[in-house]
Amino acid sequence: MPDSEIRYVQRHSAIVRVTHWINAAGFLALVVSGIAILLAYPRLHWGETGSLGTPSLVDLPLPFVLELGIRGPGRYLHFLAAWVLLFNGSVYLIAGLYTRHFRNELLPRRSDLALRPMLKVIVNHFQGAPEDEIESYNVLQRFFYLGVMFVLIPFMFVSGLAMSPAVTSVIPALVEMLGGHQSARTLHFVAANLLLLFFLVHMTMLFLTGFNSRCRAMITGYLALRKKAR
Repeated sequence: MPDSEIRYVQRHSAIVRVTHWINAAGFLALVVSGIAILLAYPRLHWGETGSLGTPSLVDLPLPFVLELGIRGPGRYLHFLAAWVLLFNGSVYLIAGLYTRHFRNELLPRRSDLALRPMLKVIVNHFQGAPEDEIESYNVLQRFFYLGVMFVLIPFMFVSGLAMSPAVTSVIPALVEMLGGHQSARTLHFVAANLLLLFFLVHMTMLFLTGFNSRCRAMITGYLALRKKAR
């Protein structure tokens, strides 16, 4: 009899899988178009206005490529991807509330809200997570996922809308609370980098815990695990 056998654990529902891959495609489009927008004007300002003739808050180490005409197409793709993600996120949010996905799988348990369980999770990541953590989100994952979904991404949309004169002409408080159109752009850039950092950490953890099996689970819904034969 073999030392181990494969068992399949249901990991992701259909709605989670579909919205996840739409988010992945939308995020890629946002990154590419965001880079195009930055290359057209790689400077950050604070306040209401900012241009080449005014002092900048930060000069990004990127070349000016405005003459290539990538700013307009970059903006169109950026806006399109943002609205796709907003609709997709709304579907995920409604489904998550209806199925209690957030409450059952993402809301941290009271027993986990202590220093010792959190330290144990960190140690387990370096030593190889046990099966009970592979089958469900640990407390750190829950905190980060909730923070990204309900804090960082909503702020991205708010700061993005605050850069639109058409929107702020109707809701001026949107840009006023962020300190101006250029302040909104700078804060949007900072939030985007935090989201990109989360993505890099997410990808790193995928490789550490089994990239192929995790991607397969996000496609089929089932995670293949090895367990000791009895």
